[in-house]
Amino acid sequence: MFTIVEAAGWPIWFLIIASIVAVALIVERLIFLRASNIVPAGLLDETLKELKHSGANPQMLKKLGDGSPLGRVLAAGLRNIKSTPDIMKESIEEAGRATTHEMERFLTTLGTIASISPLLGLFGTVVGMIEIFGAQNAGGSNPAELAHGISVALYNTAFGLIVAVPSMIFYRHFRAKVDSLTFEMEQQAIKLVEVVHGERK
Repeated sequence: MFTIVEAAGWPIWFLIIASIVAVALIVERLIFLRASNIVPAGLLDETLKELKHSGANPQMLKKLGDGSPLGRVLAAGLRNIKSTPDIMKESIEEAGRATTHEMERFLTTLGTIASISPLLGLFGTVVGMIEIFGAQNAGGSNPAELAHGISVALYNTAFGLIVAVPSMIFYRHFRAKVDSLTFEMEQQAIKLVEVVHGERK
């Protein structure tokens, strides 16, 4: 591994740093954006049962809000349970926007890494080409310097693509996951409002 890094030259370190950050973000988002973590199964039914049994008391709202992002959205609506459906929906939408922002955290950074990695690879390629042309002199070419320049150019191009492709795949996957989870939370929040105000059983 160190031999490859040495052959790729100093520009490769930018890509190594980018790859480490990308892997860390991907692992963190994979853990956080689990459906069981964001929208726990059966949470709405449990909330409605507890609501009928003991009402929207502060202890119940705190427990619900601390449990999951969906719980925070439902708790925001239940805090305005005595208000009109429109006010209840507005409070749910505000909590939903904050929750969506939390789910989208780090995705911009991951998308940026996916976009700039090929450019960093291109930068390494340019550095390698400069070294190749720098190896030419009046007495002919220096084979060792020429080989090093080619190594820098090719390794950086390849590593830039190696970092960019998985980063872009996971970025697109996480964006779709956030949209799906947001839609699921919206549906459950709407059902809560309708059940509370007698529009649905």
